[in-house]
Amino acid sequence: MFSILILTYNEEANLPGCLASLGWCDDVVVLDSGSTDRTVAIATAAGCRVFTRPFDDFAGQRNHGITALPLKHPWVFHLDADEHFTVALRQECEAAIAADQHSGYQVPSRMMLWGTWLRHAAAYPVYQMRFHKRGEVRFVQYGHGQREADAARGIGVFTEPYEHHSFGKGLSEWFARHNRYSSQEAAITLEALRRPLSWRDILLGRGVARRRGLKALSFRLPGRAGLKFVYLYLWRRGFLDGRAGLAYCLLNAVYEQMISLKVAELRRQGAPPVDA
Repeated sequence: MFSILILTYNEEANLPGCLASLGWCDDVVVLDSGSTDRTVAIATAAGCRVFTRPFDDFAGQRNHGITALPLKHPWVFHLDADEHFTVALRQECEAAIAADQHSGYQVPSRMMLWGTWLRHAAAYPVYQMRFHKRGEVRFVQYGHGQREADAARGIGVFTEPYEHHSFGKGLSEWFARHNRYSSQEAAITLEALRRPLSWRDILLGRGVARRRGLKALSFRLPGRAGLKFVYLYLWRRGFLDGRAGLAYCLLNAVYEQMISLKVAELRRQGAPPVDA
C-alpha cells in the first residue's frame, strides 16, 4: 500500500471524482491552500486527512507534503484534484514497491476532454514524476509546474497512466489558469533562449530528456502557435480524436501564442534572467 497526496485550492467541482477513484487507499492526504468553497468539507467527509499551507509554488507544496506531513506509507503518489486513479495503475505501483529498484517513477497521463481520451491530440504519452519513495526525491519549481531532483536511485518509467480531466471546471477556468501559466512559461522561455541547445538530447535522447530537448528547440522556432497546431492536429493525428481533438489542438495553439506575445513583451521591458 502507498499514500496519496492531493494538492487542492477551490476544487469542489473536481475533488469528488478524484476521491471516488481512491476508495481502496487507506491514506489519502489533502494539502489545501486555503480554499473558500466546499473542498475541505468534501475531503473530510470522504475520510481524508486534511492539512493547510499557504501556496508558494507546486514544488514547495509537494516538498512540504512529503517532509512535514505524517504520511502513513514510505511510498507516495502525487495526484491532482482533476485526476483519477485506475486499477491498472495501482497494480503497477504495487509491483514497483515490491521491486524497490528506483527512487521514483515517471507516470504518463491520459488527457480527457468531453469524455474523450485525447490519445493523439495530447501527444500521449506525456510523463511526470508522480510516484516515489519518501526521502529519496525532492521537487524543484519549473515554469508553472515542477520537476524531480536528487533521485538517489534513479527514475523509472511506468506504462499505466492516470486520467487527467483538465477541463473539469469549464473552459473559462481553463483560460484563466493558462493565462497565469503563460506568464510563467514566458519567463522560462526567455531564460532558455539564453542557453545553448543540447543537440545530444534532441537527436539521441529518449523519453523525458528528448522531450525537454525538443521543447528547448521549439523556443527558437518562428510561428510557434501555428507549428503547435500542425504538430498536434496533423503530425500527431489529433484529427482522429474527433471534435474534442480539434478543440484541444486549437486551445494549445492559443496558449502558445499567449506565451510568444508575453516573451516579446518581456524583451521590450528588458526583463532580467530568471532562475529556472
